[in-house]
Amino acid sequence: MIYLDNAATTAVSPEVIQTMLPFFSDFYGNPSNIYGLALTSRRALDSAREIVAKAINAKLPAEIFFTGCGTESDNLAVIGLARARKELGNHIITSTIEHPAILRACEQLQKEGFEITKVGVDKYGQVDPQKVAEAMRPTTTVVSIMLANNEVGTLQPIREIAQLLKGRQTYLHTDAVQATGAIPINVQDLGVDALSMSAHKFHGPKGVGALYLRTGVRPLSVNYGGGQEHGLRSGTENVAGIVGLAKALDLAVNGQEERVRELTQKRNYLIEKILQAVPGAELTGHPQQRLPGNASFVFPGVEGESLIMQLDRKGICASSGSACSSSALGISHVLEAIGLRAPLARGSLRLTLDNSITYKELDEAVDIIAKVALRLQAIAPHSSFKADKRSRRSSSK
Repeated sequence: MIYLDNAATTAVSPEVIQTMLPFFSDFYGNPSNIYGLALTSRRALDSAREIVAKAINAKLPAEIFFTGCGTESDNLAVIGLARARKELGNHIITSTIEHPAILRACEQLQKEGFEITKVGVDKYGQVDPQKVAEAMRPTTTVVSIMLANNEVGTLQPIREIAQLLKGRQTYLHTDAVQATGAIPINVQDLGVDALSMSAHKFHGPKGVGALYLRTGVRPLSVNYGGGQEHGLRSGTENVAGIVGLAKALDLAVNGQEERVRELTQKRNYLIEKILQAVPGAELTGHPQQRLPGNASFVFPGVEGESLIMQLDRKGICASSGSACSSSALGISHVLEAIGLRAPLARGSLRLTLDNSITYKELDEAVDIIAKVALRLQAIAPHSSFKADKRSRRSSSK
């Protein structure tokens, strides 16, 4: 098997597993209690908070709140902040290419009377900071723009957006679920008020995430109970998962610069080989300003679902950007937002790498992908090729 779907999830590293194991068996106390076994769990949570805060250059460990996943972090930030500031205004700004965790959260807010503006993107999937500034109103209280897109890998100009929001009453949240662990993150440099992350995207366990909230930024809770996480996220803490998240992030930022350089080289190698091997293949997303491990394409005359299924039979794990989830229908809202029409957008392929991939595996993957794509193109109806050519001309304008 050649695993090329690290944007969906990553393997939990052995070091993370070893760090977590004692908290399933030996140190299983509930951190809300006050006896010794429970205090061991409490100290583990405190240590994890310090590690995460240091990794993203938060000023205080108290600015880190643990959640159940990236989606929960996004919901707590966007819905929680919007509700908390409703007296100041009811306008929210986001982009057309956000993860469903943000888009569905905004839909919920719309039902509650909030007004939502979705800023468009260019052909590379990048937001223009000036467009965000132009969308601002006196009633705008929250702006949420992702740091890196989960489908095409494009990095967003969050620093520039933050600069434009200075002096306003508006909070800036960024969904950094795809970016955390993949690129260096410094919340002071970014200038954000809130940032979401999820452990399973950087070789940590599933079912645990975190939310950075700058001191003084206080959303309303979106769940109720025992008041854990300083009253923002009730529910007994997943101590083993939180310890695993902290360990995984610590490993990710240690020596990160060199790993980013190596992974970028492998990504560029893969992109070059795919574009050479598959007739009509086009790279989606920004050619340079993209996640180091993301290589995403569209192939004319190819149906993404058929491509993924046949690659699976050949031992290649990859995904199609033609849907937000495996069960969704229609073309990707991200590919639609960058101007691709349906015939071409349906032939999408997202390949996402981690540093363990070898050049030999990349060569083998390219060979298999090219053979499968050529076979699918050969049996595609002639009319679909015409439609694909029109789509490509349209998207290049």
